[in-house]
Amino acid sequence: MPTAKSLRIGTLVTGKDAVKIIPQIIPYGFESFSLTFWQTTGDVDLPETAKRVREIIEEHDIIISSLSIFGNALTGEGSNADTLASWERLIDNAHYFGTDLVTGFTGRIVDRPIPESLPKFKQVYGELAKRAADKGVKLAFENCSMGGNWYRGDWNIAHNPTAWEMMFNELPMDNIGLQWEPCHQLLSLIDPIPQLRKWVGKIFSVHGKDATIDWDVIREYGLGGPKQYAWDRTPGFGDSNWTNIISILRAGGYTGTIDIEGYHDPVYKDELEFTGQVRGLNYLKQCRGGDYVKNPEL
Repeated sequence: MPTAKSLRIGTLVTGKDAVKIIPQIIPYGFESFSLTFWQTTGDVDLPETAKRVREIIEEHDIIISSLSIFGNALTGEGSNADTLASWERLIDNAHYFGTDLVTGFTGRIVDRPIPESLPKFKQVYGELAKRAADKGVKLAFENCSMGGNWYRGDWNIAHNPTAWEMMFNELPMDNIGLQWEPCHQLLSLIDPIPQLRKWVGKIFSVHGKDATIDWDVIREYGLGGPKQYAWDRTPGFGDSNWTNIISILRAGGYTGTIDIEGYHDPVYKDELEFTGQVRGLNYLKQCRGGDYVKNPEL
């Protein structure tokens, strides 16, 4: 049985389809589910969805680890027009799902250097963090670049450790942190292990996604050529040492979950999607030490 001591392993599920998907994948052994929305929560009735989801999981010792909204709340333009309001709705309704964590991209002032987004970041997330704190909710920012860099991009500024320092200097609040995964750091050729040791105290959520780096391509063609040099991977198929990652998380006092972010692996995809995800689930369970075993009583 999973406990706080065993560090739950779960997966991401789209929020609008959660009631349909979760019953089908519970038998595989997932211990948590992170419910995600893209740019907007749309017309999803959050309290009703929460009620139905909790009825499904209540007999299985499974939790909802977080609610996520991935969009650009700093611009509020076009398809991101509802992203900020979606952050607010998820914060307000998190307790119905039994979670205290809402996550997503920070957003960004489009195609401008990261420092130019900080004033708007402080304004938007300062208010959201206060709203969340009043409800006992924490906020965490995913570390995906979404194809952006320091100088240009249109989704997220929270993909570089220098940006994290600037963000948390702007908003030194205890309920703001990171949703971290090694994949995005590896894609930037950052070693995730020393980074994790440094930042573990600010990590509220971990996505189970890895990467494979082809160093021969980098040595021959560099980063700007036509040859792909890196691929997203499901844990167990990539380059990261998840035993070390979990050990560092435990040593740093991490009590959250690792939720697999699927639908990215270039090999275990389509009809092999859940073959890969379940292999990743069982691999991560072994990396955490296997099943939780109670110590003998004296």
